[in-house]
Amino acid sequence: MSTSPSSPDFLVVGAGFAGSVCARQLADAGHRVLVIDKRPHIGGNAYDCLDEHGVLIHPYGPHIFHTNSKLVFEYLSRFTDWRFYEHRVLAKVGDQLLPIPINRTTLNKLYGLTLSEEEAQAYIERVREPRAPLKTSEDVVLNSVGSDLCEKFFRGYTRKQWGLDLSELSAGVAARIPTRTNDDDRYFSDSFQFMPAQGYTRMFEAMLDHPLISVQTGQDFESVREVYTSARLIYTGPIDSYFKQCFGPLPYRSLRFAHEHLDQDSSFQAVGTVNYPNDHAFTRITEFKHLTGQKAKGTSIVREYPQDEGDPYYPVPRPESEALFKRYEALAEQETQVTFVGRLAQYRYYNMDQIVAAALKASDDILKRP
Repeated sequence: MSTSPSSPDFLVVGAGFAGSVCARQLADAGHRVLVIDKRPHIGGNAYDCLDEHGVLIHPYGPHIFHTNSKLVFEYLSRFTDWRFYEHRVLAKVGDQLLPIPINRTTLNKLYGLTLSEEEAQAYIERVREPRAPLKTSEDVVLNSVGSDLCEKFFRGYTRKQWGLDLSELSAGVAARIPTRTNDDDRYFSDSFQFMPAQGYTRMFEAMLDHPLISVQTGQDFESVREVYTSARLIYTGPIDSYFKQCFGPLPYRSLRFAHEHLDQDSSFQAVGTVNYPNDHAFTRITEFKHLTGQKAKGTSIVREYPQDEGDPYYPVPRPESEALFKRYEALAEQETQVTFVGRLAQYRYYNMDQIVAAALKASDDILKRP
């Protein structure tokens, strides 16, 4: 990564997936690119590093890569080798740890049953409470699994995660979680489920390692906003911040991460993540060595505490939030020299592969312009 060019063709704000992919695509096409990020590192929320005990951790919570897109997987494979990893999650309900998403094993252990797959399907069909139309997340969950499973697995978790009841959230939130009647206990069912073999940061370093790409970390956009006025802008930050919150701030939910190292050789928990839908103020605990496969002394975990204040992580999916975003989006469409791409710029809860796909498309669109 070279020093800062005096007159880049493109200024990319944000060195996460959206910004880094755009930067690499534009540099590969022969353009000089300056990437800035207000944090002291690249990689955005996917940044990983060794903690003081030598364990590879994700400071901003677990990032598990999964995709059905061969295009996205092959693109990222240019910059990393992979470690096969299928994420599994358990939920603590009472004294039991049960597979989530709900599957046949969940039902049998929870209720002391011996259902076959067909019987599990019939059970779900019997307890579900049909709702139409599906306007809220409560509608989605009740329509899918009924009230008892809703209370045990979803309502409390949602209240902690969003500070809102299921009935106050748009339907799309709960639609992300499937229900199964077989014994598949994988959290994701995507075709490609891998982790970067040397970690995410190493992958970002390789992506940004190009003679036409310069990177400045610890650099806030506002401090250079009027410096590179001739450069075309790729903006991946919060869209409301770009417009100085002229319509008011878009609502986000944030997280506080409580990292802990345990001086023990055995695993802290049986799987990568355990959810706590009904107990404690935190939503889940993740143990990183499950994700990374690292062999190191001791083990490191993180607890996640959702909160209103702090870095913006999750757009709050409510109709009024979307209406406010649409006002900012209308302003963005008038900015002919700016491309808005990524979670914060598009006010969408994208998975990592979706951000890569959006950045590849945005780059292609830019390069097609005269």
